[in-house]
Amino acid sequence: MTAHPISETIASLMPRAKAELTELVAFQSVADPAVYPRSECDAAAEWVAGALRDEDFQDVALLDTPDGSRSVYGYLPGPAGAPTVLLYAHYDVQPPLDESAWLSPPFELTERDGRWFGRGSADCKGGFIMHLLALRALKANGGVPVSVKVIAEGSEEQGTGGLEQYAQAHPELLAADTVVIGDTGNFRAGLPTVTSTLRGMTMLRVQLDTLEGNLHSGQFGGAAPDALAAMIQLLASLRAADGTTTVDGLTADAKWDGLQYPEAEFRQDAKVLNGVGLIGTGTVADRIWARPAVTVIGIDCPPVVGATPSVQAGARAQISLRVPPGSDADEATKLLTAHLRSHAPWGARVSVEQVGQGQPFRADVSSPAYTAMADAMRVAYPGEEMQSSGMGGSIPLCNALSVLYPEAEILLIGLSEPEAQIHAVNESVSPQELERMSVAEALFLQNYAASRKA
Repeated sequence: MTAHPISETIASLMPRAKAELTELVAFQSVADPAVYPRSECDAAAEWVAGALRDEDFQDVALLDTPDGSRSVYGYLPGPAGAPTVLLYAHYDVQPPLDESAWLSPPFELTERDGRWFGRGSADCKGGFIMHLLALRALKANGGVPVSVKVIAEGSEEQGTGGLEQYAQAHPELLAADTVVIGDTGNFRAGLPTVTSTLRGMTMLRVQLDTLEGNLHSGQFGGAAPDALAAMIQLLASLRAADGTTTVDGLTADAKWDGLQYPEAEFRQDAKVLNGVGLIGTGTVADRIWARPAVTVIGIDCPPVVGATPSVQAGARAQISLRVPPGSDADEATKLLTAHLRSHAPWGARVSVEQVGQGQPFRADVSSPAYTAMADAMRVAYPGEEMQSSGMGGSIPLCNALSVLYPEAEILLIGLSEPEAQIHAVNESVSPQELERMSVAEALFLQNYAASRKA
């Protein structure tokens, strides 16, 4: 079978794509100045802006958003009367965690076992490169048939809402007929997938205080209220014995109707140790796509090395709650806050601070844009039909865009299939997935433009 011209063009562009992703991954663009200097994010933003200018984008701007981050915007006008498509990605990344656990430096793109390893390679710097590849292929094959807006966010991983707030204050900026969010991925490498739902999230920090200062555990232990023990008991109240999330008032029994996630595959993807059981009840898809999930993502307490025999006066934890479609993140935040206050033992003093939030999202998969994407994916992945799945993660901007532009169609695609291990050590991207998804996006833009003319 003769290769499609778009496919041939993108294949020829892959060496350039690898070189550019290498440059982009090298920026330590974690949008938390307590972890990496802001200059790293600023440099990454400048790189993205330069890439858009090189592709003849107009009105390229670095937008200062209310949370202190910078989003990069650009506009590429299309033919007269053509629809407008907004392409989204984010250039900020998760911290690398334990750098000693990486098999290669996290901010140095490294090829190994047929994959490209580096923080942000799949989530979501690779998504920005995917957009560039698609647009370059169209330019080389008759031109870009739509007007294109690109927005590259600078604080998506922090969940602090800077771009959402900016968009709400400037609603004309991101207005489009269709939005392509390049920040999800295929259910499995080689299986083309659009994401139809996203869980929302809320992020809280809880502080417990019980004493004016630490005490000698031999002299006071057994009667003095230990804040760390109180925290352990409080956090335990967030789960039932089987691991099901149990926040007072929050429903946790919804069902997922769609593509299922076999338990054996999930265990392999999640690298669950032999003999260790999964948590919760229902199907895996129910648990990760349709139900709330609480995770303790950090605790401030004395490290084991250097620990002293003391009763702790205070303890702090950061808690993430994923909120399924059909639930409201504001209400979930209130319920979780109330739960934390009511379940703290021994009258411990409780303070709760919200540090991030995003609403869940559900797409309309019956829209014309999804038909255009299905046709595109059929070419990019010969012999495969497009699948629709949920995603347990959150992209707060999606819900904000659906409210601002209720007539716009929103599609979610990307490079984060299970082997990518996003947010974990040794994150990677499959160059084959990058190539095929770039083909799919380019063909989608052609198909979508043609459908609007029909």
